[in-house]
Amino acid sequence: MEISTLLSNPLLGSIFLTAILLFLISKKSTSKVVPPSPPLSLPLLGHLHLLKNKPLHRALAALSASLGPIISLRFGSRPVVVVSSQSLAEECFTTQDITFANRPRLLVGKHMGYNHSTLVWAPYGPHWRNLRRIAAIEILSASRLNSFASVRAHEMRLLVRRVLGNIYEDTFTAVEMKSVFSELTMNVMMMMVAGKRYYGEGVGEGEGRRFRENVTELVKLRERRDEFLQGLIEDHREQRNKACNEEEEKKKKSSSTSSSRTLIDVLLGLQETDPEYHSDQMIRGTIAVLLAAGTDTSAATMEWAMSLLLNNPHVLQKARDEIDFHVPSSRLLTESDLPNLPYLNNIIAETLRMYPVGPLLVPHESSKDCTLGGYHVARGTMLLVNMWAIHNDPNVWDQPGEFRPERFQSGQGHAGVVRDGFKLMPFGSGRRSCPGEGLAMKVVGLVLGTLIQCFEWERVGKELVDMSEGAGLTMPKARPLEAMCRPRSELLPLLSQL
Repeated sequence: MEISTLLSNPLLGSIFLTAILLFLISKKSTSKVVPPSPPLSLPLLGHLHLLKNKPLHRALAALSASLGPIISLRFGSRPVVVVSSQSLAEECFTTQDITFANRPRLLVGKHMGYNHSTLVWAPYGPHWRNLRRIAAIEILSASRLNSFASVRAHEMRLLVRRVLGNIYEDTFTAVEMKSVFSELTMNVMMMMVAGKRYYGEGVGEGEGRRFRENVTELVKLRERRDEFLQGLIEDHREQRNKACNEEEEKKKKSSSTSSSRTLIDVLLGLQETDPEYHSDQMIRGTIAVLLAAGTDTSAATMEWAMSLLLNNPHVLQKARDEIDFHVPSSRLLTESDLPNLPYLNNIIAETLRMYPVGPLLVPHESSKDCTLGGYHVARGTMLLVNMWAIHNDPNVWDQPGEFRPERFQSGQGHAGVVRDGFKLMPFGSGRRSCPGEGLAMKVVGLVLGTLIQCFEWERVGKELVDMSEGAGLTMPKARPLEAMCRPRSELLPLLSQL
């Protein structure tokens, strides 16, 4: 029957038009609405051309400001969803946490993550859960971290001595802070990992020089990195083998549960129980993750914090008054003092809010089709959570561009990052949050507190410290911090004994 004939019949025409209307309605209701996207996507590049000339987190924040808190992009041929609001971040890490627990298979994960087998890059599943358990229980547990408290205290004393050595009498002297922080964090981590330090006092010139020459390549060139890490493993394996006579074996057994062993010793102990799973490659990957995640990040946070304090001397003075009230001038500040220094902890929290060293969380990937913020997200889509945008959102934070540690006043007495929902997540959230938060807060708190306690600080000139951000995944300062300092007169008797 022709359509014209059908429509000429009132009854049949009404049925036909109703059927068409119902079809169109059902088609519309089942269509999948994707997040808004910039209009211009180029062949091969996708939207990458829109992200030049700015740090990536700022470029993405600018796109989100015009398109909305959830946007879809294409990085080449890869689909990407960017989230820039507190509520959407909460959805990602609660109702959709398992869906986004995967990692995208990127080249960095293949070449630097031992073919996606390390804690950072492994896909969500039994292997990753086992790595996470090892990190949480064997490596970064509270008891394990406490066992290395003396290491961190010793390195702090050496840092104070180093700064003192650069000061002529009691005059203000310029100190380049980036190297001070970087070398301390590397020494702390290497002492925990392998029982060796590579900067400053007591370091063999040959070994220290070789390490310092190669430290940059250790995070870029896998072959050289593997050679260095395998050398550390072999050194510790040889030491363990030498202790295998009967008398030493008894000592070993009696102290097998001791948490004072280096982290390589801990991992080699696991290897003895399951050598196939806890292979040398697995140990190298774990050490590489610890060094990459536990050094530059903490050093950058301390550099940003000191820069903010120099630009806000009234905050610096308030922190010093708090330390002087709780810590006598007869001793250095210790980690046990940190819970009693809420304002110092607030300074750290405010620094992490304004300058999160991971402005974009490590990418996640959807393992199945899902709905996020009312939009359809297809399986295999890379998720980027812009923590910098959330931490600096004026709809969430009052005057986010101002450095005001007092905004965290409700968190007094807590030696860690104060959270309020999903407003502040410098260490991520959900299953794949950073397990090293406890160590980072201990190191940053101890270093900042001790430097405030022991020295007076001023800017090099009258101008404010340049707070421009440089290029890099850990958001370094564009210009390394240089500050003027001199020992505090009331601390001279103590400092002279170090």
